[in-house]
Amino acid sequence: MKYQIPTGTKDALPEETRRWQYLEMRIRDVMLRYRYEEIRTPAFEYTELFKRSIGEATDVVGKEMYTFTDKGGESLTLRPEMTASVMRAYIQHNLGGQHCVNKLYYIGPMFRQERPQKGRLRQFHQFGCESLGSPAPEADVETMLVALTIYRELGIHSLNFIINSVGCPECRPAYREKLTGYLTPLGDKLSPESRNRLSSNPMRILDSKNETDQSLTQNAPMIHDHLCPECKSHFQRVQSLLDTMNIEYRVDGRLVRGLDYYTKTAYEIQSAQLGSQNALGGGGRYDLLCADLDGKNTPAVGFAAGMERLLIVMDSLQLSVPDPVPPKVFLIALGEKAMAAMSTIAYRLRSRGIACDMDYLNRSLKAQMREANKLNVPFAIILGEQELEQNICIIKNMSNGDQSSVPLDQIADKIV
Repeated sequence: MKYQIPTGTKDALPEETRRWQYLEMRIRDVMLRYRYEEIRTPAFEYTELFKRSIGEATDVVGKEMYTFTDKGGESLTLRPEMTASVMRAYIQHNLGGQHCVNKLYYIGPMFRQERPQKGRLRQFHQFGCESLGSPAPEADVETMLVALTIYRELGIHSLNFIINSVGCPECRPAYREKLTGYLTPLGDKLSPESRNRLSSNPMRILDSKNETDQSLTQNAPMIHDHLCPECKSHFQRVQSLLDTMNIEYRVDGRLVRGLDYYTKTAYEIQSAQLGSQNALGGGGRYDLLCADLDGKNTPAVGFAAGMERLLIVMDSLQLSVPDPVPPKVFLIALGEKAMAAMSTIAYRLRSRGIACDMDYLNRSLKAQMREANKLNVPFAIILGEQELEQNICIIKNMSNGDQSSVPLDQIADKIV
């Protein structure tokens, strides 16, 4: 075939889009219960936004972004994640001046040029939420509960919930020096990727999936043991809240997340159904991002979650999506004049909120009845040229076979 979709992208055909629509509906329902409102931002932003917020030393900025120069000479990038875009919109539209706390959510496509693999595409989709304006640990926990509630209400219960604190500018420099001191003598044994991170972002080495790296860092100092009093108190409060709510979690000092803007709380939700790349979603606090983007100091916390990965887990657990509601009526027209009249009848029924469908192939009565049975409709409306002359139609109850003749202008009243 001459034309195919680009590598790392995927078509969603009607059968699959029904699953996506169901998933989006459940996500929106939970978001609204927690009083998060939807925000939609452009699919591309000025490149500098992502370089400054995510960090030039990160894999996302260094290796994965789709960046191009437009005809005006501006460098633009397809968004690789949403937090930077949401924060840009928050600053640009002065949302902080309108509300003390802004609770926002999103659902949409993201773009990263990485090696396609299970649950990881170059155009992928995420949902997430951002709580902007509150420094309270309760805000951290609320975002965690939003994510956990969505998964549980979809029927996903066997999850690993991992939390950590990655500190702040007050305590992180001393810890980074201590960690670098531990890792430097091991430099020659680390994977090439981790050796590159040793000078630019040593904390990411703890998050390496390389088995040798994991073995070498088994006894490395962990930041949650080196927190300043404020970060320590914040993290203890997060744990206390989760304990009170009987939320199962595990503290893992290796969880540092991949983006530079995180401070204090970091968390990840994992599923064994995803194999080695087991993260369903994750997030944390990023209190410094707004100021880094030239806005006012604004505490913030949020999470992002992959939708393709969520669908993989649902398939693995055989979690079904409800079948689409069938049309209420199938319109059977016999002859050209009847078909023309039936098109008008279909329009009037749909205008009354009644879902219906009809045959456009001018097939026999028997063939059209088979189609009505296939669609499992409650009613079939039969109109031939003889009925049309009498200004009536036949309404058939498909469950019991009863039929009645009804004036054309009373059809909707008979089947509502």
